[in-house]
Amino acid sequence: MLIVEDKGSAIALMLVSLFIVGTFPALLTLLERRGRLPQHTYLDYSIANLLAAVMIAIVFGQFGESKSGMPNFLTQLTQDNWPSVLIAMAGGVALGLGNLIAQYAWAFAGLSVTMVMCSCMTVVVGTTTNYFLDGRINRAEILFPGVACFLIAVFLAAAVHSSNAKDNEEKLRMSGNLHMDSVKKLFSGVVLLDPEIAKDRDTSAHNPIHQAKPGTAAFIIQLEQKRSIKVLESHKLLGLNLIFLAGICFASFLPAINLATNDQCHVLRNGVPHLVVYTAFFYFSMSCFALGVCLNVLFLYHPMAGVPASSIGAYVRDWNGRYWALLSGLLCGFGNGFQFMGGQAAGYAAADSVQALPLVSTFWGVVLFGEYRRSSMKTYILLVAMLSMFVAAVVLLIASAGHRKT
Repeated sequence: MLIVEDKGSAIALMLVSLFIVGTFPALLTLLERRGRLPQHTYLDYSIANLLAAVMIAIVFGQFGESKSGMPNFLTQLTQDNWPSVLIAMAGGVALGLGNLIAQYAWAFAGLSVTMVMCSCMTVVVGTTTNYFLDGRINRAEILFPGVACFLIAVFLAAAVHSSNAKDNEEKLRMSGNLHMDSVKKLFSGVVLLDPEIAKDRDTSAHNPIHQAKPGTAAFIIQLEQKRSIKVLESHKLLGLNLIFLAGICFASFLPAINLATNDQCHVLRNGVPHLVVYTAFFYFSMSCFALGVCLNVLFLYHPMAGVPASSIGAYVRDWNGRYWALLSGLLCGFGNGFQFMGGQAAGYAAADSVQALPLVSTFWGVVLFGEYRRSSMKTYILLVAMLSMFVAAVVLLIASAGHRKT
């Protein structure tokens, strides 16, 4: 079994996790903006995410001989470790629910702001919890100033969201030939087309706006026409409320993995080995998969947030963007696995440095989606302040990394 024990390797795994976990939300957002239903996308994502967990468990968890107190993956599947298994599965439910909510929050609040606020909430709540669960192996004088920086970044992110929303309203109001009434008429009575029919239909003739420049009123309405989640005229607080719910879920999953692998609550019987990180990750991903599939099959027929209804048959036939959805699930799965492996070695509080992922997501948001193009100077100042505070917080968390005694 491959066990990461030195701090340098742990930090390297965290940095790899940072990049790939920061990239998968951009792929999901890209598909939503191209009109693919979030239910279809999340079902594909869930399948690939579970596949990644199985690959990590079998390849790394079965590699080499078992170590003292650390059985190989397949051996642990037959042991009486169900209390820890249930804790790991609870963490998977938390992450699955958080990702599901975040998929809608990305649409209503934007990729950049959503990821920053969710990550900051994860650090403020989750990192503090992990610090005490890990027996204070991280340096508190460095860790908690970093947590404070994350907390400040939350308020700055809320201000960025509010300022950018006002900028978009002003653009629509100042536009001479694009009005909100016409936008409402444009999207009234939206229905889902069967993928086979939609593929053969020329939709360009129904699109009154072509080659709109990012950041303009025309671009905002063109995006609204294409995307599967309609966000114009939604309540300003809706996006922030979704972010808050997702952040609470994200703050719970890493402490659950910590408890499952280190058994701080002493729920296992004497002599039963603790769950190795690979076994915990496997059960974690199983529950995440089950939740994602059950809820999104329900949402196919009873959608929310104004998304059109669909069916199992339409999902199976919908290959438009499926490969991107599957890739996003693989990226998220491997990213979470690497984060857990690094956290087991250097402390799960330091592993929350992976919550720097909004730095990657914001890059993709600006480059791919034109977020904050032609915004006001106030929005730009708030955005720079938010990201600067975020960078300082991440540096402090990485610097607080300790070393767990095995």
